[in-house]
Amino acid sequence: MLSAFISLIYVQISPERLTLKDPKTGQTLSEVPELALSPPPRRRILAAGPQARLAAASEPAELVNPFAHPRSLISDFILAEQLLKYQLRRMHRRAWLAASPHIVIHPLGDPEGGFTQVELRALRELANAAGASKVNVWTGRPLTDEELLTRKPPTQGGVWE
Repeated sequence: MLSAFISLIYVQISPERLTLKDPKTGQTLSEVPELALSPPPRRRILAAGPQARLAAASEPAELVNPFAHPRSLISDFILAEQLLKYQLRRMHRRAWLAASPHIVIHPLGDPEGGFTQVELRALRELANAAGASKVNVWTGRPLTDEELLTRKPPTQGGVWE
């Protein structure tokens, strides 16, 4: 069965934290979602997470958080995509040949009126652009490893798309 070779990555996103977890192995990467970018014209990622602040302090760099915006979870789609790709590579750095993962993306927080269809679609497209083979968006309480591995989220208290 091909799905046995495809990893599942649970991604929780907030302006304060980006957490990636492999529920099968327990491997977790949880950091502030910041990037240090080199100055124009050829902008490149110098560092991510806590190292981004260090890089921005020691050399000319811009510190950005692609998930910090007062009205929406994603403030910069391209940088959010680059950050998610960067962190996914860090999760799979030991894998010689890693298949595109199934990503369950979970926006944290409870905006007034809930997340819009536009925001949920942007999250789905963000995971696809970062290399996911399959994407589900979950809104609700944090999922357990068992719920993730069986692909059976709770029937109440959230929405699985």
